[in-house]
Amino acid sequence: MQTNTFLLILLAAIISLGLMLFQYYFKAKRTKLNALLGVIRFLTIFAGILLLINPKFSKKEFILEKPNLVLLVDNSKSVPVLLGGDEAQSASGQLVQNNRLSNSFKLNSYTFGQRLEVNDSIDFTAETSNIANALQTVNEIYGTTKTAVALITDGNQTLGTDYEFKSLSDNITVFPIVVGDTTAYEDINLGEINLNKYAFLKNKFPIEVNLSYYGDQNISTLLKISSKGRVLFRKTVALGKSSNNATINTLLEATDVGINTLKVELSPLKNEKNTSNNSKLVAIEVIDEKTNVTLVSSINHPDLGMLKKSIEANEQRKVTLTSPNINNQLLDATDIFILYQPNTSFASLYEILEKRGSNRFTITGTQTDWEFLNNIQSSFSKEVFDQTEEILPQLNKGFDLFDLGGFGMENYPPLDSHLGDVLVTLPHEVLITQEIKGVSLDDPLMFLINKKGAQEVVLLGENSWKWRLQAYRNEQSFESFDSFMGKILFFLSEDQQKERLTLTYSTVYQNSSEANIRASYFDELYNFDTNATLFCTIRKADNGFVREIPMLLQNNYYEVDLSDLPAGNYSFTVMSKKDKRSKSGSFLILDYDLEKQFLSANYQKLERLAARTGGQVFYPDNASGMVDFLMKDNRFTPVEKSKENVVSLIDFRILLAFMALSLAAEWFIRKYNGLL
Repeated sequence: MQTNTFLLILLAAIISLGLMLFQYYFKAKRTKLNALLGVIRFLTIFAGILLLINPKFSKKEFILEKPNLVLLVDNSKSVPVLLGGDEAQSASGQLVQNNRLSNSFKLNSYTFGQRLEVNDSIDFTAETSNIANALQTVNEIYGTTKTAVALITDGNQTLGTDYEFKSLSDNITVFPIVVGDTTAYEDINLGEINLNKYAFLKNKFPIEVNLSYYGDQNISTLLKISSKGRVLFRKTVALGKSSNNATINTLLEATDVGINTLKVELSPLKNEKNTSNNSKLVAIEVIDEKTNVTLVSSINHPDLGMLKKSIEANEQRKVTLTSPNINNQLLDATDIFILYQPNTSFASLYEILEKRGSNRFTITGTQTDWEFLNNIQSSFSKEVFDQTEEILPQLNKGFDLFDLGGFGMENYPPLDSHLGDVLVTLPHEVLITQEIKGVSLDDPLMFLINKKGAQEVVLLGENSWKWRLQAYRNEQSFESFDSFMGKILFFLSEDQQKERLTLTYSTVYQNSSEANIRASYFDELYNFDTNATLFCTIRKADNGFVREIPMLLQNNYYEVDLSDLPAGNYSFTVMSKKDKRSKSGSFLILDYDLEKQFLSANYQKLERLAARTGGQVFYPDNASGMVDFLMKDNRFTPVEKSKENVVSLIDFRILLAFMALSLAAEWFIRKYNGLL
């Protein structure tokens, strides 16, 4: 308690005593009760003055703030493959059980594969390793305080961005402990194999094979591509120290409808240690049908090229670009028409499409003749003002005509269009709404019309090429946007009787970690049913394997995880328990384990990571050296900090209650003795 506070309390006592004496000994008539009443009055006045003074006292606490030591252990399959499993277990145990570290650091242990997990056990079962994600997660949690990261890994990453260049806080220092064999061996391996997902029967499809050599000799190897035991391609490839990479391109013929598995293999070297990376299985689906799309435009625009590339990303579709004067042969061969920014030159084409009831995708923009378009068709209209506007897209989360999967429009740029009110006169579903200058509008930007005899999709803006580019920026791939366009065309190419059960899955999975099946189930009113009970029955024909798995609700779809399935061909059936509604399909899981493709630990990359963050590389036989290094490093010295707590000496509620009781007691005594 401070001196001035003590003096104030003493002064309060003197004032209270003076007032009491004045009232009961100088002013009032003296009685036997004066002493008792005086004491009560003194306490009342004293409590009141204390309430005004509100005395406080402070207490200092000294705490020792330890730096963080985060232990990250690589739990992927590649660690034991490179004989680093026991080393990782031993190094982890030495750090966790070291008393010097536990006394000087706040120790937190994690394992990582695809993502960071609390360190319960180290079993080296993770299918992938994402070192960059583990470091980023640690950076987010511990980046504001001094943190040493003990990274126990072989340095081989199979997923995510390059961890060597990961941006970390200045407070994060990485100390890698390299486990596994670091010896360099002579080796040839297959790298990326590029081919399309689909091919058409009796057509040739391209395949690109990348291979590399690690060693100092001049060698030759035989590259073979086979299917169902039949060799489709073979070539001898020469490699050496100066020419250690090669890319082989060839064309193969699609002869069998369905999923075709291709085996690509290299003949091994004489003393090659790891031959698991000498062969790969890839798959391609051969189909015997194609959707013909005719893109009609009277102007040149970047959207036209984007539409052609996006649609033809799926080889089931072919796009023909033409002017509005279409010949009869092309009209007869077309399944879907895309009408880009219609004007008066489209008049005869519109008449033909109305007579035939053809499905179409209409795209408007700043060069659209809206007076013509409003008159030539009656599905929708727009009251156009002589002003263009940038319109941001907002995806309608309530859209349920078909499953959009994981497609989103975050950070998508605006489209250009004429300002004006939109009127849709037929039953329709809004897929994308408008946002102008930060204001969300009810007007649609993209909508789908269901009408008898034909379906139509309308996009009210140009420069959608920017959307595809933004999709690539977001995900480093055009796949999500191209899949979105594919679903739009699928809507236009199929009978639009709504299906209450729809499935989303891939026919080919590179490995089991990617395998999953999604389903959407709708009630009688075609609203998404969150109370449905769906089961997926998986079958493997070659061994009689059958498994029934319940599908779990995930936001706006149901999902089943198949990551524990071994490689092979599978068929499946998804069924609703309520009404026995079902759908079936098939898929192939390829036998490819990326974690088994490495020859040695990548200690060079870990050395560069340590140097960039101010750390140092250690090896399992010198884990104690890391302990000594950390104990001597002044950056991780514990810091003593003081904490001052200031609290009131007396709770004001207690004082108020005491004053009320003392005043009541004084009044009662005076009343009882007739002094009032």
